[in-house]
Amino acid sequence: MPVINIYNREKAVSYALLWSLKRNPRYYDFTNIGGDCTNFISQCIYAGSGVMNYTPVYGWYFVSLNNRAPAWTGVKYLYNFLTTNKTKGPFASEVNVSEIMLGDVIQLGDFTGRFYHSLFVTEIIGKPSIDTIFISTHTFDAKNRALSSYIFDNIRYLHINGVYN
Repeated sequence: MPVINIYNREKAVSYALLWSLKRNPRYYDFTNIGGDCTNFISQCIYAGSGVMNYTPVYGWYFVSLNNRAPAWTGVKYLYNFLTTNKTKGPFASEVNVSEIMLGDVIQLGDFTGRFYHSLFVTEIIGKPSIDTIFISTHTFDAKNRALSSYIFDNIRYLHINGVYN
């Protein structure tokens, strides 16, 4: 059984705020080939977890454009990895908005149930709600943007529970 470590929310949020309006040259910028949001969210989570999962196909890692897991850059694949991971790297559970914390992930979806955009929670003013959560993200770059300013049909909240080492 892997050891569970604490997810460093402060480091993750600091990373998000530093890089939300620019690109870290250590990572490929996917803006022009499908969007950079989940790549950026993965970078933020990695800043707070410090552990990648190098399992081919089903892991969560980035080495280069051509050597990465689908979960690093794909909205649904990140969700699948975080909510089912039991071996190495961060793990999460889908929660209600009231349980969301700094350093957690929010994903937006359309009326068909397809989720298409990942956001990173960088500020909460008061009790967590759609009106008090502020996010940072890439593709449509944002730093502490109000979650309530987005238009979407579906939303899911992912709480990072910890990190398997």
